Amino acid sequence: MLVDDKKNKNNTHLNKAKKNKKDEFYTQLVDIESELKYYEKHFKNKVVYCNCDDPRVSNFYKYFKDNFEKLGLKKLIVASYKSSQSLEKGFYFEYFGRVSGDFDYKNANFFDGDGDFRSQESIRLLEESDIIVTNPPFSLFRQYVEQLDKYNKKYLIIGNVNAITYKEIFKLIQNDKAWLGINLGRGVSGFIVPEHYELYGTETRIDENGNRIVSPNNCLWLTNLDIEKRHEDILLTKKYYGHESDFPSYDNYQGINVNKTKDIPMDYKGAMGVPITFLHKYNPEQFEIIKFRKGNDEKDLSVNGKCPYFRILIRNKRLL
Repeated sequence: MLVDDKKNKNNTHLNKAKKNKKDEFYTQLVDIESELKYYEKHFKNKVVYCNCDDPRVSNFYKYFKDNFEKLGLKKLIVASYKSSQSLEKGFYFEYFGRVSGDFDYKNANFFDGDGDFRSQESIRLLEESDIIVTNPPFSLFRQYVEQLDKYNKKYLIIGNVNAITYKEIFKLIQNDKAWLGINLGRGVSGFIVPEHYELYGTETRIDENGNRIVSPNNCLWLTNLDIEKRHEDILLTKKYYGHESDFPSYDNYQGINVNKTKDIPMDYKGAMGVPITFLHKYNPEQFEIIKFRKGNDEKDLSVNGKCPYFRILIRNKRLL
């Protein structure tokens, strides 16, 4: 879910560290397996590019290598930024299945530059790929998604939940060009962090393999690969008429405030402001997204002078 006050210190520390290119945060295999099982149909005869991954430590590489034949992949490309493992140059590796053999540093292809996903060398690999799957730098998330959209790529990536409040990301969601994946918040169990990373907060641990795990509980999967969940209606059980006091009107917009997704009234035709976590259950066939956060005066939506946290204005299409 969105950042909990009790975890602000832990999450702030994680995000600051993410901005430091010397730090690496690795996605656990269990989280990759938990999410990717819902997308298997999309990968047949496709080229997958993991452009923020050192194959020596990346569980994305391990997942796609181990499931190469099962998924029917055409090719897997993994690329590492130069700072990983103190390399002088970035490099990439192309895997064609068992016949090509596993990664060895001797069969890596070296970039002339650092292997940054924004470099022309990395973009060349992006252009020849079909689906991008990785955990990109959180501090560069806007730029990363912007690039994927620019090159019209399919993708499945991990980001901070608050990234959906960025106007660039929200616009993609509103225009049905991106949506949330299956797992969110505690559904992403945590990241493997390096030895020099201080284990902050209560939700940190060292697993049976000695991996140091930090669980911020505020991450999501963002994708434009279709999944069944986004076509499932939210079950509505509440009613507006007869319970108007439960749904106060906004001061600066003609619409009502709804505090929880489960409380969206089934009988209200007008605009409703719902929490941003609504997007995890959003079905574009059931609801229309009107606007994010602002009222008619372009100030934050307010009720009796107070602004509820980040509201999305929606309308029930079934009632139009």
